[in-house]
Amino acid sequence: MVRLFRVSKIYPPNYAALADIHLQIEKGEFVFLNGPSGAGKTTLLRLLFREEEATEGQIIVNGRNITRLNGGAVARLRQELGLVFQEFKLLPTLTALENVALAAEVVGTPRREGRKKAFHLLRELGLKDKHDCKPPALSGGEQQRVAIARALVNDPILVLADEPTGNLDAEMAEETMRLFLRIHEQGTTVVIATHDTGLLQRFSHRVVYLQRGRLVGDSKPADGERSA
Repeated sequence: MVRLFRVSKIYPPNYAALADIHLQIEKGEFVFLNGPSGAGKTTLLRLLFREEEATEGQIIVNGRNITRLNGGAVARLRQELGLVFQEFKLLPTLTALENVALAAEVVGTPRREGRKKAFHLLRELGLKDKHDCKPPALSGGEQQRVAIARALVNDPILVLADEPTGNLDAEMAEETMRLFLRIHEQGTTVVIATHDTGLLQRFSHRVVYLQRGRLVGDSKPADGERSA
């Protein structure tokens, strides 16, 4: 699903956000990217959906070398990905339903079909009675669920989440993580960047450790250790 070969990202004048990264993520895996602030977690995710370009190396996503994609191909790549951020990035003037449906419509889904998919997703995520609410009227946990629904509306092959529980309390963080586990159980590859070591202890999955732009560890739980 994802292959990184000797990937580096250098910012001027000479700051190595990532240095010589080799990483392989298989289809259907659930992976945490862990490390302190400045370790390179966000940069790595940005490279995967081509918000940033690698300075060196090759990145393969679903069989395509994304370092060689042009503008139109980058747009098509992003249509195959689901992106979830710490900042929910919802449009405050649109309802929850409209925020989710808009993501479907911008990739060419007919409006009626997009709204139908949005409604079903919001219902599955426990927001059946909130679909007409605008983001300011929703709690942080509810807004994050809307953001997750938006990420899923186009049936992504890969979900990338950058500190998705960073603005949530412990209870909402737990609930949000269980939503990602449900997504994973349906066969979607999930990669979550987090500095929260408590999540790693609570949800036992593969952890890729970054420090100062370098990959310093890669651990997988033993059989039977994964939490549900």
